Formats: sequence, structure tokens, C-alpha cells
Amino acid sequence: MSRKQTPPGNSQSILTQVSSGKTILSVLKNQVLFSQGESSEAVFYIQAGKVKLSVVSQQGKEAVVGILEEEAFLGESCLTGQTVYLTTATAVDVGTIVRIEKTAMVRTLHEQPAFAEKFLTYLLSRSLRIQEDLVDQLFNSAEKRLARLLLLLAHFGKEGKQEPVIAKVNQETLAEMIGTTRSRVSFFLNKFRKLGFIEYNGGLHVHSSLLNVVLHD
Repeated sequence: MSRKQTPPGNSQSILTQVSSGKTILSVLKNQVLFSQGESSEAVFYIQAGKVKLSVVSQQGKEAVVGILEEEAFLGESCLTGQTVYLTTATAVDVGTIVRIEKTAMVRTLHEQPAFAEKFLTYLLSRSLRIQEDLVDQLFNSAEKRLARLLLLLAHFGKEGKQEPVIAKVNQETLAEMIGTTRSRVSFFLNKFRKLGFIEYNGGLHVHSSLLNVVLHD
């Protein structure tokens, strides 16, 4: 699961540094940006909104592998010689996406050293998050995985970034992201609410006390 990462720059700097080969897209909720197995020809940058990454197995089972937010990149595997996208990217809500042609992205990385450095930092941060998610999946219970996911979605621990209200991520998606059932997610959410760790008021409010679930052995 790959969520909010350290960005390579704000939206305005992205639009400025990529001089050509980019298209600004106004996307609707549930609009597909690219599909698993589709030829990979561009990198995408989230200027506004959220994007869900999902994969489908040969048996037809779908799994959500990440929710990416503003100032995140996706589809960057095309820069490594990957000829097809390994995931499907779907807009979670209405947003603005910048589509950058592969050649334009490569040119910008060569011509803008500062941008290239920040982009590399972003990729390393994302790689570390994937490793953390794998350890979480292997060793923690579904309850702890859900608590950690909610804290991550609320940006807990990121200075100046905390957003205690989580909206537009349904229980089925949460279940897919932590590898459990929707009924288990519902059970744990009710438990967290009764303990005062979360509350519902125009969205899902996450309190820092939820960290107790993650730290408790």
C-alpha cells in the first residue's frame, strides 16, 4: 500500500518544470486513468484528489494496494522499461491529474537536477513505505493493520499535515487494503468508536489515542 509520500515539489513547480508533453486532466469519481496490462506510456501526477491503485489476479480477485493523494506520482514504472502498467489507477473522487509523457518526464529529469533529486527522494520514501506495509501484513493482526492504516490516512505524525477527518474511503476498500473482510473492518471500527479512538461527524475523525492499538502487544 502506498499512501501520502514526500512530494517532489508542489503542483505549481511541477507544471512549470515540465515545459511540454503534459496534459492536465479533470477527472471524475471512478474514472480510470490507466488499466492493469495497458501499455505504459506516461507518468501521472496528482494535483488534486485521490487515486486508488488496484490489481486483479488471474482468478479474478481484486485487491487494493494503495491510495495515493495530492502531490504523488503514479505510473512511474514506465521509466524503468516496464512496457505495461502492473496496476489499475482509478480516481477516488473528482480531481485534477497531470499526465506527463514518458519522453517529457525523462527530459525533465535530465534537465532539472533539483527536480530529479526530489523525485528520487519521493521514490525512496515510497519504497520504504511498501516495506513497512509488508512487515505490517506479515506480523500484525488485522486490528493493528486497520489502526495503522487509519493513522496513515489521517497523516498522523507528519508535521503540519495531520487531517483527522477521513472521507470517501469505504469499508470494503479498507478491508482490501489490509487483507481482511468487510465485516471484520466494521467490527473493529465499531470497537474503536466505543473506545473513543474514532468518531463519525461529517466523516471519520481519527484521534491520536488510536496509536495505543498499534503499540499494544
